[in-house]
Amino acid sequence: MTTVHESRRAALAALLAEHDARAMLVTRAVNVRYLTGLVSSNAAVLVRDDGPPVLATDSRYTEKARGVCDGVEVIERRDVTSALVRLADRPGVEAHDMSVAEYRRLGGDLPLLGRLVERLRVVKDESEIAALRTACELTDRAFAGVVATIAPGMTERQVARALEARMAELGADGPAFDTIVASGPNGAVPHHSPGGRPIERGDLVTMDFGALYDGYHADMTRTVAVGAPSGWQRELYDLVLAAQRAGRHALAPGAGTDEVDAAARTLIEEAGHGEHFGHGLGHGVGLEIHEDPFLRSAGAGRLEDRVPITVEPGVYLPGRGGVRIEDTLVTRAGGPELLTRTTKELLVL
Repeated sequence: MTTVHESRRAALAALLAEHDARAMLVTRAVNVRYLTGLVSSNAAVLVRDDGPPVLATDSRYTEKARGVCDGVEVIERRDVTSALVRLADRPGVEAHDMSVAEYRRLGGDLPLLGRLVERLRVVKDESEIAALRTACELTDRAFAGVVATIAPGMTERQVARALEARMAELGADGPAFDTIVASGPNGAVPHHSPGGRPIERGDLVTMDFGALYDGYHADMTRTVAVGAPSGWQRELYDLVLAAQRAGRHALAPGAGTDEVDAAARTLIEEAGHGEHFGHGLGHGVGLEIHEDPFLRSAGAGRLEDRVPITVEPGVYLPGRGGVRIEDTLVTRAGGPELLTRTTKELLVL
């Protein structure tokens, strides 16, 4: 019975043939994990068309590798790249991962291949989507457990730590990325680092966070009001909510990444806030929190079926605050599957 990792390596071998390459040295840790199942800080795998794949790692991971890497020959070496290069005739390397110094050390004449493994990782199998679904469920549950405790006087940092602690209690392996909590005027900074500012009545508070589960990353953003929202806050929230809804509805296999971005961005631009929405609409998620594909106006790709991706428009008003609403979804032929299910109606605390 072919394992999922064997299927992935076979797909990579087929891509190599399209690039007139017979072997590839994969060194990027997340890609080694994707192809073999091994999580380590020092490993590489050689995929070739004339023999079994070979994984090299050092003594810290050898036994683990032999236990989890089905269909792979495991060799123990500290210098993993040199050990594998000798086993193939000029294998291609991951040009976006290998340093110039390392490339020169290996001879400086190996074929430079692009993001081939990343191309394979875009479309997820159902086991990957199941892990993401669990990560998103933990994220939803953590939000539900923390949001009711938010009150004037709590600091941004306290809210962030509460979210992270709750995700851990629920079974997450950890936070998927550095949690963002931005209150009041700090909401105008899309990637604000939570600090000691106390939350005040009248603030909008944006929380961008997610759970990590079995290597897969959830990503969700919700903005809430502490006390009754003012007119401009309600107006801004309704605009971003409408844009987020338009972006979600535009997700479909075959849709252009720029077209999905435009579905949301046009609404914000028509409301006079185009200059206040400077980032892309969304990004793929999986073994990394930001991975292909990316939803942005300069994009030229098209979505496929079973692609987990975020939709996260935001409007940021310097000195006043901002709103961002984000979900993780999966493209499906019958319509996108929503993985983060927390309400998007404005919560007033």
